[in-house]
Amino acid sequence: MLQSVSLPDAQGPVRARVVDVAGERVTIDFPSLDGETGAEQLLAACVAGEWADRGDVDSCRLVEVEWPGGLPGPAFPARSGVSVGAIVKPALGLAPAEAAAVAGELAAGGALLVKDDELQRSSPERVRAVNAALPEQVLYAANVTGVDADAIVEAGARALMINAFLAGLGSIAQLREYGLPIFVHRVGSAFLRRGGPVSVSAHVLAQLTRLLGADYVQVGSFSPRTFDTDGEVREQIAAASPATAVIGGGVGAGNARDQLERAGTRDGVMLLLGSAAYAHPDGVRAGVAAAVDAIG
Repeated sequence: MLQSVSLPDAQGPVRARVVDVAGERVTIDFPSLDGETGAEQLLAACVAGEWADRGDVDSCRLVEVEWPGGLPGPAFPARSGVSVGAIVKPALGLAPAEAAAVAGELAAGGALLVKDDELQRSSPERVRAVNAALPEQVLYAANVTGVDADAIVEAGARALMINAFLAGLGSIAQLREYGLPIFVHRVGSAFLRRGGPVSVSAHVLAQLTRLLGADYVQVGSFSPRTFDTDGEVREQIAAASPATAVIGGGVGAGNARDQLERAGTRDGVMLLLGSAAYAHPDGVRAGVAAAVDAIG
């Protein structure tokens, strides 16, 4: 049975391509109905829906979707060239003043975006402290997953981060109302991609993340730290455009240049530094600076 899929401003039908148990590529059309479907329903019908629950489906991988027109896409397209971002570490346990001190060091090393970890729930106090430690041009992406985003924005957040695959992909559209850049963490999406015989391709999930309004889309890395193949990372980089494709996971000064060479592009991408930056013998500021120098 075909399900109808549309968004309030959608233009035209959804078309999904899947690979079935026999290795055949099959195209399924979903006729659209005006005003019937939001982001969560689009996901349920096409990406993670009842088709995956069916007892008569032994093997099926969603490899491509022709999305309807009218999806918002990023409000803040990627800047040209390569930029460097960094994560405040440790992920948990830092008081606002301590987090601010770390964020200031990251920015001093050359990070243009500083963000909280997906495990860290941000607070208005943390936002105010971190902002005070950062130059105006550096974005601080506060994690609003499961918190009062109004309070975070009122505290002066410069960007917002959401674990959208856990909070619901509709959360991206809700955050767009604040008019701030949105960093979408991909935690939770691996269960869709690595689901054995029933799964969804990296390209589809990165593309959907961007279409729903993400300005920063995580794409894995060319490192054993993430499970992505090189081809999957490149697919996600392409799918993220014109949003910023964020290469992260085991990325530091030692492999920053290699990451870009394997990506095949130096435009519209961000290298996101985590623990590797903190391992520098001269401190985290030097760790970020070394990565900035490495990419020239």
